Amino acid sequence: MNETKKVIEQLRQYESRNVLFTEPDGSWAIVWERAQGVHVWDVEGKKYLDLTAAFGVAAAGHANPKVVRAGQKQMAKLLHAMGDVHPHARKAELARELGCITFERWSNGKKSGKTIFSNSGFEAVESALKTAMLATGKRGVIAFEGAYHGLGYGALNATHREHFRSPFRSQLREFGNFVKFPTQPGPLAKIEQDIRRIFRRGNIGAILVEPVQARGGINVPPQKFLPLLRQLCCEHGALLILDEIYTGFGRTGKWFACEHSGVIPDLICLGKALTGGFPLSACVGRADLMDAAWPASNGEAIHTSTFLGHPVGCAMAMAEISEIRRLKLCERSATLGKCLLDELASIQNSKFTIHNSVRGLGLMAGVELALPDGKPATRAALDAIKTLLHRGYIFLPEGEFANVISFTPPLTISKAQLSKAVAALAEVLQ
Repeated sequence: MNETKKVIEQLRQYESRNVLFTEPDGSWAIVWERAQGVHVWDVEGKKYLDLTAAFGVAAAGHANPKVVRAGQKQMAKLLHAMGDVHPHARKAELARELGCITFERWSNGKKSGKTIFSNSGFEAVESALKTAMLATGKRGVIAFEGAYHGLGYGALNATHREHFRSPFRSQLREFGNFVKFPTQPGPLAKIEQDIRRIFRRGNIGAILVEPVQARGGINVPPQKFLPLLRQLCCEHGALLILDEIYTGFGRTGKWFACEHSGVIPDLICLGKALTGGFPLSACVGRADLMDAAWPASNGEAIHTSTFLGHPVGCAMAMAEISEIRRLKLCERSATLGKCLLDELASIQNSKFTIHNSVRGLGLMAGVELALPDGKPATRAALDAIKTLLHRGYIFLPEGEFANVISFTPPLTISKAQLSKAVAALAEVLQ
């Protein structure tokens, strides 16, 4: 038995069977052994070009040396602190940095931000939902079709796909109200009408939205969409919560995707690329809003966790942010993203049995596959991803029907490496 089969068999025996999908013939999945830069090696020693950045985490490259050293140095000095009781300096530094690169930068120094730290992205979303409830006194939230905000019981109310929600519906408060997410340029009148109708019913404290939907299928809304949501929130006294867990830290060619339309949220949820590989997330809100919503601690916080603001994660986040600046990865993402979309557009061919359409922003792009009758070409997309895996390329499917092949590589990837991956995809589609 080779090492891959050994590991997968061990997981089959000891891990919940709902977690890992495997093909009976052993063609899926591979077992990662190490990763560096834009490459991954499996336990058999095979090398792969990673077009996923491991769910968008490795923005500054896998195992970025400066990020790794920051984590190692912190581990040797202070491995764990006491969340909401006895703090550590790294948490204060990172909270200050996150306030600086969001609300302070957006307001030219006139406002600041305050942070609630968590471990996973969905926890940052739930921190934002709690903040909205405390600030407005209203339980309802407007979210969007195709939305993915995580699978915790709070976030699940705003995650749209029935696959995730239906098994647990009887335990959910169902405070989410779903509106169509616009994926085509054009008038937003119908969406505005639907949102206003929900607001009229009352009890809506927030609108929660991804500036670009990732798991929903790399869906890029029209330029006027976020400004419309900002306007509606202002009119109705609701908070605008942006889930930038996937889109943050240069992924779309800006520090944050909301900057493409100049919209400033009330709360922004961050994770994934925040640390480059350590479980840490953050909900950052306007300082005045956070102070109004949350009472000062009287010795027992009403929202906290054992590993809140973990020192290793905070040290790595400071290094990751520094690397994004030093390597100019936001600018690199914008430039390479345009090249990527151009190259992907060039592989569209009406003679293909499977039709494809391309969309994206920065280094966040998707190729949607459809059958001649317009139905999702799910099998073709999954077969293509599996074929590409065995040719040394790691891709992920996105969208409700898993028919969108996504590109979210490390922002350190080269143009030549992107071109090579696009050529490989084109060959497989033919």
